Amino acid sequence: MSRIRLTQALRDEYTALFQSCQVRAGSLDYATRWALRIAEHRPAYAAIAARSNVPWHLVGIIHYRECSLYFTRHLHNGDPLTECTRRVPAGRPAQGAPPFRFEDSAVDALQYSGMSRWRDWSLPGILYRLEAYNGLGYRLYHPDVLSPYLWGRSYHYVRGGYARDGQWSDTYVNRQLGVAVLLRRMTELGVIAFDAAGSPTPPGEVSVWARFEGVRYGPRRVSELVRELQRTLNLFPEIQLLEDGRAGPLTSAAFRRVTGRYLVGDPREAFI
Repeated sequence: MSRIRLTQALRDEYTALFQSCQVRAGSLDYATRWALRIAEHRPAYAAIAARSNVPWHLVGIIHYRECSLYFTRHLHNGDPLTECTRRVPAGRPAQGAPPFRFEDSAVDALQYSGMSRWRDWSLPGILYRLEAYNGLGYRLYHPDVLSPYLWGRSYHYVRGGYARDGQWSDTYVNRQLGVAVLLRRMTELGVIAFDAAGSPTPPGEVSVWARFEGVRYGPRRVSELVRELQRTLNLFPEIQLLEDGRAGPLTSAAFRRVTGRYLVGDPREAFI
């Protein structure tokens, strides 16, 4: 599969990079929006996970990176499902005839890449496989640049990359979110969680809103966690909250609109 093995040193590097990963200023809401959209499509990804042995959230992250979450494209590289892939890897899927179903093509992509045979779904194992999915050319030929496929839009990546397959540019800047950045944002939102040993909890069993379980109704208190909750709620249609960090009646009402319940401590809860 690769000339680069997942050694303990590489495991430690992935873990340290993930723990220190910060989304670039101005990109947090963008990352949140994509993370929540991936979570919304969980049923479609779960069907692929059942056939490929690849966790659903990783299917979703790859789907963002390769296809911008369009279900009309091949998971291999974003080519249209109306024909076999033309770009690398070309001629996929090898079986069947177009137009292809997204699910069938996605399973082929995960099998062809070797990801469906992978069994180490610890955090370092995930990051290694995600980087390998795109190719390990950065590590092999440009080790001074961390792969934007993993770290795009974080402070770990500045510039440099493959503008096209096999064509390197020192000045090229990849604008997409890195898959590790998305994974980090999904853990922050509670879409997925990892235990102390770096292994994921059962995929999808953690609520998107688990991160905000400790938020209580309190119009006078100011909290950064409440400010993050307000930013997240503002991503939903027709919700426009002042991001002042105060868990007041408007924030609690918006929370109920999305989750079906008011914030803990809201006096209106007693009348439901």
